[in-house]
Amino acid sequence: MPTTRIKAAVCTEFGAPLQIETLELAAPVKDQVQVRLDAVAVCHSDITFADGGWGGGLPAVYGHEAAGRITHLGPDVTDLQVGDPVLVSLIRTCGTCPSCATGRPVLCTNTPAEPAPLTRPDGMAVVQSMNCGAFAEAVTVQRGQVAKLPEDMPMASASLLSCGVITGVGAAVHTAGIRAGETVVVIGAGGVGLNAIQGAHIAGAARIVAVDMVASKLDDALEFGATDGILASEPKPWSKLRKIAPNGADVVIVSVGAVPAYDTATKYMGFGGRMVAVGMPHAGSEARYMPDNVSYMGQEIRGSKMGDVVLSRDIPWMVDLYQQGRLQLDSLVSATWRLDQINEAIADTKAGTARRNVILFDPA
Repeated sequence: MPTTRIKAAVCTEFGAPLQIETLELAAPVKDQVQVRLDAVAVCHSDITFADGGWGGGLPAVYGHEAAGRITHLGPDVTDLQVGDPVLVSLIRTCGTCPSCATGRPVLCTNTPAEPAPLTRPDGMAVVQSMNCGAFAEAVTVQRGQVAKLPEDMPMASASLLSCGVITGVGAAVHTAGIRAGETVVVIGAGGVGLNAIQGAHIAGAARIVAVDMVASKLDDALEFGATDGILASEPKPWSKLRKIAPNGADVVIVSVGAVPAYDTATKYMGFGGRMVAVGMPHAGSEARYMPDNVSYMGQEIRGSKMGDVVLSRDIPWMVDLYQQGRLQLDSLVSATWRLDQINEAIADTKAGTARRNVILFDPA
C-alpha cells in the first residue's frame, strides 16, 4: 500500500504557531492500524510540548486524544475490521516487560521502536509525538493503542476517553483507590480535574472538594459531582477545608501542571492522606513540602500516569458508564474547531476557561 497524503498541524519552532502542511503517512505494517480521524482534543500536554516545556525533536506533530475509523490494517491485526470506530491513545506497550506483565502497561519499559510514519513530501522525517501525531487527518499507530467504540457514540465525546477522561477517572479510582465515605480534594477543575471529580463520585467519596483559581470553574466542578468548592486565590485556602472536613482530606489529586498547586497540596491532607500527582509542570520544575509532616502523619505521595489504565479493561467500563448516564462526556466539550483553526483552539485552551476544545475533521 502506498503512503497516504494528509493535512497536519506541524510544530517547526517551539512557542511559534503550528503550521498546516501536507505530509505523507506510511501504511500500517505488522500489528499497526491506520485510522482516519474524526476528532482530536487539545490537551495541555500538547501545548507544553509545543511550547518547548519538555523538549523533543522538530518538526513534530502533536495531538494524542483522538477518535476515528480504521481505514487499513497491518497483516498481523485480526481482531479489528476496516470501518470500526476506535479511540487512539498514546499508550504503546510491549506486553512482556515487568510493568506490562503486572497490569501496568502505561509504565511499559520496553516500548517498541517503530519507523517514523510521518514524512514531508521531500522525505524529511517528522516526529510523531507521543506515539500519535493526531493533529492530523489520519494516524498510523500500534494495534494496542486503539480501543473499539460503539457505532453511535459521538466522536468528539469519544476522543476525550483517550486521555483526559481515563487520566482523571483512573487517578481517582485506580491510583488513589478512593473508598466509599472518604473526603477528596481535587486541585484544578479543568478537563482532567473534572474527570477526577467524576471518578471520585463514582468511587463513592462522601465529600469532593474542588480547588481552583477561577470561580466559574468551581461552578463547573459542582456540575460534575463536586460537593464543595474553594477558591485557591483566598488566603490559606486549605484552612477552608477544615470547615468542610475537620480531619482533612483522605485524598488530594493535583490535576494541573502548576508548581504552586504542588506546594500546597499536602496542606489539605489529614492523617494517612494520599496525594496523587497527575499534572506535569515543565521539566526541571521543583515543588516544596514539609517531609516531617508526611512522615509523622503517615501520608503518601503517588504519581499517576494516564490514570494507571488498561485500555482493554477500562474503555468498555467507561463507555458503559457513559451509556448509563453516569459518566459525563458530551458536556466536557467546550467548543469545536477546524484543523486550520488549531492555533485559535490552543489560545482558547491556554486562557484557562475551556473544559476541552476539540478539532473536528471533515469526513473523507
